[in-house]
Amino acid sequence: MCDCLLALGPATESGRATFAKNSDRPPSEAQVIEWLPPRRDAEPRRATYIDVAPCDRDTIGALVSRPRWMWGVEHGVNAAGVAVGNATIYTTLDPRDAPPALTGMDLVRLALERAATAADAVAVVIELLERYGQGGSGYETADHPYWSSFLIGDPTDGWVVETSGRAWASEQVGRTRATSNRTTIFEFDAANRHPRQPVQRLVDPRLHASQRALAGEPVGVHDLAVHLRTHAGIDGYSVCMHAADQATTASMIAELPGAVHVLLGSPCSSIYVPLFVGRDIGTPPVWERFAALRPAHRAALDDLERRLAADATDEDAWATEAWRRVDETLTALGV
Repeated sequence: MCDCLLALGPATESGRATFAKNSDRPPSEAQVIEWLPPRRDAEPRRATYIDVAPCDRDTIGALVSRPRWMWGVEHGVNAAGVAVGNATIYTTLDPRDAPPALTGMDLVRLALERAATAADAVAVVIELLERYGQGGSGYETADHPYWSSFLIGDPTDGWVVETSGRAWASEQVGRTRATSNRTTIFEFDAANRHPRQPVQRLVDPRLHASQRALAGEPVGVHDLAVHLRTHAGIDGYSVCMHAADQATTASMIAELPGAVHVLLGSPCSSIYVPLFVGRDIGTPPVWERFAALRPAHRAALDDLERRLAADATDEDAWATEAWRRVDETLTALGV
């Protein structure tokens, strides 16, 4: 489960394109915030399950959120200003029949490392999808494969890519776009959506809530943070998710270009910390400390979040100072 949003510059308070995603995973699965530095691969690169041919040029550095056990990433922003996130979708094609190949998270990372524009990222996803296919579990402790949709943005452009095995469809974002755990491109949805997928109950309430949030133009970072913390949905399958088998374990709001507000844990009880792509990201506290936060801690965290947003500077020293303040607050809260 995941919810992604993109507002291009004309629809935002700042005039900068803004991308957001809640990453929903097994509730106890930890994620890490990482900087993936540029590199040149002379040999094939091992993704989560298979080797991928090396890029013919240096990769692009990216700030990402990655489940600890996998090579792929849930979401991120690269040094060229491209943001990518994915979400699980199901279609009439059963993913359990596919051999291990690329996961949706692998494709997010590969697009971030290889694409300098949103359109380039679409091309990377499609080329690798057609070459290697999708397959393999998206979970560490369960055999649970699935297909992915992708929301991709850069400072001036945005795209949706939806997949079923090696089949795909893409659609350019006009002004704003929300995606969730269902097909949304009209023709692709009509041809591929699984008739028994309970999208009306588990997905559409979240998707419609995201669409309403984007309709309240101009959209700002604070507006998206408020939305990503909401519990619009049914039986815990909400934007900030608290279902028995799924929970939001990381989140991101990124201005393109600008600060990337990263969060570990549950948005309703954790904190967005502004970092900058290409700068030192410091050493974030471990995911488990953020996961231990509760709504009762909200007042202290809201105050710190406001101060961090106001004080953030695009300098190497900022991340160390930001995480020092976060660590100090977490310690004072007993986590």
